[in-house]
Amino acid sequence: MNGGLRAAVLVVAVAAVGAVGTLVVAWSMGMGGSEIVHLLALIAPAAVATVVVALLARRILARASLRQRFLATALIAAAVAIANIAALTMAMTVSSHDATLVAVLLLYSVAAGIAAALVLARSSTQAVERLGSAAERMGEGDLDARAGELDAGPELGELAATLDVMAGRLQASQAREREAESMRRDLITTVSHDLRTPLASLRAMVEAVDEGVVDDPPSLRRYTAEMRRSVHQLSDLVDDLFELTQLDAGAIEAETERMPVRDVIADALAAVEVNAERKGVTVASTTDGIGDASCSPRMVRVLQNLLVNAVRHTPSDGTVHVDARRDGQALALVVRDTGEGISSDDLPHVFEPFYRVDPARAGAGAGLGLALARRIVEALGGTIAAESTPGRGTAFEIVMPAGAAPRR
Repeated sequence: MNGGLRAAVLVVAVAAVGAVGTLVVAWSMGMGGSEIVHLLALIAPAAVATVVVALLARRILARASLRQRFLATALIAAAVAIANIAALTMAMTVSSHDATLVAVLLLYSVAAGIAAALVLARSSTQAVERLGSAAERMGEGDLDARAGELDAGPELGELAATLDVMAGRLQASQAREREAESMRRDLITTVSHDLRTPLASLRAMVEAVDEGVVDDPPSLRRYTAEMRRSVHQLSDLVDDLFELTQLDAGAIEAETERMPVRDVIADALAAVEVNAERKGVTVASTTDGIGDASCSPRMVRVLQNLLVNAVRHTPSDGTVHVDARRDGQALALVVRDTGEGISSDDLPHVFEPFYRVDPARAGAGAGLGLALARRIVEALGGTIAAESTPGRGTAFEIVMPAGAAPRR
């Protein structure tokens, strides 16, 4: 059923209900059969006229403004009322004085109806104009535009609220896209820089060996060690990037595997023991009787990243300690070192991807280790925080539900 036919059916139904209601009221007031027939004879032409006028008005006012539609509705209602009163006056014996009084009252009613229609049309028109202006500004890229509160009825108010919510969501989405684009550019720039150094070193050493520039055993062993170090640096960078990609894809949410805390700590310490021993840094751990508590195997990577940083920035004869303890219903893991510490200006940014602190703490890698650690911890439903005193050391504390499944 198209719009025109639906409108016609609606108008006919309303007119019919009004006519039937009038006849029922007349019958309930004691009017006889002949009177009701006479009343029906008066109502029928009025009902037909109402239907015709309403349908014509709909067609004529299809392109009219809200103000014009409100005004036309008031005029049509008044015209129908006047026509009905005129018909009633002609059918009854009414004095000229009474007819004049009725006409005056009708004119007043018409004026009041027109005034009310104009007032309502003004508020509705202003509301629609505000909606249109806000939508136009949003379309031009101004996502700060808002329609705000509209004093024009619940329908327009709900439309304004929906438009404002949509603008807020678009603004948040645009901010996320800009952040992702900025991170992508930083990733390309930083990774390109971090790849260039070990690749250039590998190329130079391979060419030196291949061309016979270096052929004595001590130099070859030194070059081999340097090449191994560069390869490890490249491997670590690729692993970080791959892990971040998995986290972005939501792979961690599907994992259910768990392992004891003592094994998590042991595996993480094993990854840094050689470097710590070579540098003269002591690494140790305590589990405070909760070694059997379980957590995600991903925590091995988190602790490993923290330990690598701790060993790298702790001087010889320093210590790095991993402490596991119960924190209420949660599991707390703390990695503490006696290293150089982090300045108060840099500390709030250490978990940001690609962020590098002062040159004294700059080292191999793309600045992804701490960012990756935070992403894993938060994906597992936990929190990670850092505190540091320059010259005295740094502590990273992880708090997460013991044995909890990844957050969905």
